Amino acid sequence: MTSVDNLEVRIKSVTHEAHQIHSFELRPTGQPLLPPFTAGAHIDLLLPNGLTRSYSLVNPQSERHRYVVAVSLDAASRGGSRFVHESLRVGDTLRISAPRNNFPLAEGAPHSLLIAGGIGITPLWCMVQRLHELGRSWELYYCARTPDHAAFLEPLEALGAADQRVRLNFDGVPGGKMLDLRAVVQAAAPDAHIYCCGPNSMLAAFEEATQGRASATVHVEYFTARSGPAESGGFTVVLARSGRSIPVPPGKTILDALLDADVDVPYSCTEGVCGTCELGVIEGVPDHRDLVLSKEEREANRSIMVCCSGCKSDKLVLDW
Repeated sequence: MTSVDNLEVRIKSVTHEAHQIHSFELRPTGQPLLPPFTAGAHIDLLLPNGLTRSYSLVNPQSERHRYVVAVSLDAASRGGSRFVHESLRVGDTLRISAPRNNFPLAEGAPHSLLIAGGIGITPLWCMVQRLHELGRSWELYYCARTPDHAAFLEPLEALGAADQRVRLNFDGVPGGKMLDLRAVVQAAAPDAHIYCCGPNSMLAAFEEATQGRASATVHVEYFTARSGPAESGGFTVVLARSGRSIPVPPGKTILDALLDADVDVPYSCTEGVCGTCELGVIEGVPDHRDLVLSKEEREANRSIMVCCSGCKSDKLVLDW
């Protein structure tokens, strides 16, 4: 990963939040305050093992003295979450990125419906705190296998206890079943803003259930890619600022080709879910494979995530 705004933080505390979910409180080392952020934002952790992983901020956006992230130990971990759980300790220092937000909260919406699955609660918990602070109308459906698998359950229940704004759904308990996403979405008012974050199967069902709604009211965040990157190659990338032409051969992504040519471009997740590698498009037809751009943004073809997307034309001119 490359970044010009990396920050150094120290791990102040590690807290057990739920089954195989720990939260990490990060404090700045060289300055009293961290950069501001908004609900739904994430940061990258530049791990000592060479990996970079993105995690949503879960603490209130009014806090500048700390960042808090929650990490679930993924059974199929490629070394990120496992390293975080097994190797990071209180007192350790880390390099992190400044916050970015590809999943912003529409604070002025008449009503916000939030749907979380498992660790997908992380950005939504931050949103809930913000909506509560603003006195806005909201409700949360929180799905997990069991109560032991649900992070931040106690503060969420306390916040929504008075008016039943928090609806819990545990499909792994006796008599439990999967949430009827279609019914929940159909019951929402047309002008309500609906948010969903969770496993890919839930997000696919959510996107199907929200078809026909105004796209501006539907918000989704993926943690992992739905499909592989575009690696068909056979086109040329032109860097407009330097005039360099770089061929992208079969079996390589645009990012691979740029790095092989010693072009210093920002990147992080390499899966098209974090938005770090977004570059402007001046000419050409991208083959979008990311999960960050909206349908309208993809159709406009003004930018591309070079870590995963390809090109449908012979030449792609980038603003870089």
